[in-house]
Amino acid sequence: MGCLSLRDPQKKQTRREARRKKRKLAGGLQQRWLRNILSIVAVIVILVGVAFSVANGVYTYSAMRSGLEAEANTTTAFLRNYLNLDYNECYASCVLLVQNYAGRDRLELQFVGSRGEVLASSYGLFAEETVRTIDVAQALESRSMYYYVGENPDTGERIMSVATPMIYSDGQVVGVLRFVSSTRNADRYIILGMVLATGFALAALAIVYVSNRLYFRSILEPVAEITETAKRISAGSYGIRIQKKYDDEIGVLADTINDMSAKIGQAERMQSEFVSSVSHELRTPLTAITGWGETLLEGEPDPEETRRGISIILGEARRLTSMVEELLEFTRIQDGRFTLNIRPCDLRSDFEDMIFMYGSRLKQEGISMEYQENDDDIPEISCDPERMRQVFLNILDNAAKHGGEGKRITASMRLEGQNVVTRIRDYGPGIPEEELPHVKMKFYKGSSKARGSGIGLAVCDQIVELHGGRLTLENAPGGGTLVTVSLPLSQ
Repeated sequence: MGCLSLRDPQKKQTRREARRKKRKLAGGLQQRWLRNILSIVAVIVILVGVAFSVANGVYTYSAMRSGLEAEANTTTAFLRNYLNLDYNECYASCVLLVQNYAGRDRLELQFVGSRGEVLASSYGLFAEETVRTIDVAQALESRSMYYYVGENPDTGERIMSVATPMIYSDGQVVGVLRFVSSTRNADRYIILGMVLATGFALAALAIVYVSNRLYFRSILEPVAEITETAKRISAGSYGIRIQKKYDDEIGVLADTINDMSAKIGQAERMQSEFVSSVSHELRTPLTAITGWGETLLEGEPDPEETRRGISIILGEARRLTSMVEELLEFTRIQDGRFTLNIRPCDLRSDFEDMIFMYGSRLKQEGISMEYQENDDDIPEISCDPERMRQVFLNILDNAAKHGGEGKRITASMRLEGQNVVTRIRDYGPGIPEEELPHVKMKFYKGSSKARGSGIGLAVCDQIVELHGGRLTLENAPGGGTLVTVSLPLSQ
């Protein structure tokens, strides 16, 4: 039977805490996002809805008024044929027209006297009825058509009316034709429009809300994942990657963090390898120094053996000094405290002297040094000769250490355009192609088993860059590694 690990509850607690933080983050961002978006959309929708409702009401009432005025104009045009008749005949014709009005199912037509009394109605019921709205009085006063919309004082119903005076041929007013219609249907239409506008507004808000939630979720989830991964990276989980889901700004951010994680992981590995390598490099000479020191201290004095032991101790001490100086220089470069002593220098002469000196040493190891002379007139350049000597010696030392099995090293210095170009090539196995982009990185040693701290080339590259030049490494045709140092004539 399996047993439950004590770490499982901790993992569950960590996952619950991550989900809680994610919901908290989502709630805050989502609420602010939706509040801002919905408030803007709500204001726009309300303004559009109000504008639509007002426009719909104005249009509906305007169309209703136009219909009543058109009906009034048509009727009065028909009755003008009777205005030249006898007054009584004209009066009788108006009453008869009202009583037989064919549009009574749509509206009421009234014939009103000069005191506002209803003389005839297409509805037939007008006993002692008096018009108390202002349309009749205004029509009589202005002797022209007058429009009224509002409440009927007698019934409380909202109505729209058009009153037009009937003027006899001698200027006497026979009466007023009044067309009256209830606004109930128009108001219903307006209310229906408002309901539809409200419905559309709510639907628009709902669509905006849902679409924004979905859109926000599509942003929030990758951001939350990126945030969680970034926290894990900051906690030391270097090298982990974020799954890329979108080819947009979030995808670019994920790629950037993945690249950062990979580089930090690589730097962490390189630093660990550097510490291990330096520890090994320090331990080897210290072991030799300690061993020979104890041997010389405890053994019988033998001049030859003593001389040999002191020679070994001195060599290993020099190697330790060189390593410490290299580390100190690298630290100064990283801190920005590294400076150059620039002065005019005959670089070719210094380089040739160094080749001669180093070639003598390599000859003892069975490696031939070939200097390819040329007739180029290379002028003095401004540089730090000690630092450039350090660069060339480091490159030659690497050529002997990593490519020494080729038993041959070639070197040359030429003037190419406005640059002094130095090339040093070994005939060893070369550098694996996948390691070439990283060989100048600090602490990087790659697959090489040769001794070293892995910062020599990084220091050399920085020195050349401070001179305004460029250091490159590549695999030469036919095998081996070619190192090129290019320095400008003027800086």
